[in-house]
Amino acid sequence: MISNIGETITLHNGVKMPQLGFGVFKVKNGNETVESVKKAIEVGYRAIDTAAIYENEEGVGQAIRECGVPREELFITSKVWNTEQGYETTLKAFENSLNRLGLEYLDLYLIHWPGKDKYLETWRALEKLYKDGKVKSIGVSNFHVHHLENLLANSEVKPVVNQIELHPLLTQVEIRDYCAKHEIKVESWSPLGRGNLLEEPTIKHIAKKHGKSSAQVLIRWHLQHDLVVIPKSITPSRIKENAQVFDFSLSLNEMNQIDALNRNERFGSNPDELLF
Repeated sequence: MISNIGETITLHNGVKMPQLGFGVFKVKNGNETVESVKKAIEVGYRAIDTAAIYENEEGVGQAIRECGVPREELFITSKVWNTEQGYETTLKAFENSLNRLGLEYLDLYLIHWPGKDKYLETWRALEKLYKDGKVKSIGVSNFHVHHLENLLANSEVKPVVNQIELHPLLTQVEIRDYCAKHEIKVESWSPLGRGNLLEEPTIKHIAKKHGKSSAQVLIRWHLQHDLVVIPKSITPSRIKENAQVFDFSLSLNEMNQIDALNRNERFGSNPDELLF
């Protein structure tokens, strides 16, 4: 795993991606997004994860322009929303995201949810964007194993990433194992369980032993499982704190204790139930 926030992992297509990134889900567009993203970049984050449905791509773009870090040193992800799925509509949605961000290309573009029956058509559009050089990598989000099996059987380009809800209460071992077998990196959204794990006794005990916060222990758990992780915060001190996870490590016993918390409990939607 990486040893500092500036290090990257290599995706199966050779593109380098930061393993620890910054998410902006539910961050208000405008000053809140601009300032939180600029703070994250100042702290050392180089990957920013947004989506069309977050309605804050403009703020992310402004922060990128104002942060003082060259565009090529940043890794920007966005996602096509459910209502835009389909071939032509996805191509248009991508251009709209680029315009809102004010960028010439994306580093990673994802299908946000599989839905019922359009994701193969949507994936064809992503393949075109990738082959045309408008995005450096393409991937999916919230795909179960059966979605991935169908996609791999009907595609020319394999996704580099599957971004899924993942935390100690939902460890997603089956999907992680399948993705590892097919060289698809797993990226954790809601890595802190939407805050529900910060007061969990086992996490708090381990955090106290290391002199760390519960959030830092949780982020470290993701990193030691070789997961890409994108914690979100709008509080400057927490944005900084969440990046300070490279001066300690969790023992195998501690990792196992945290793994044992799994209850297959979701705080977001089940992809098999969110049909559109």
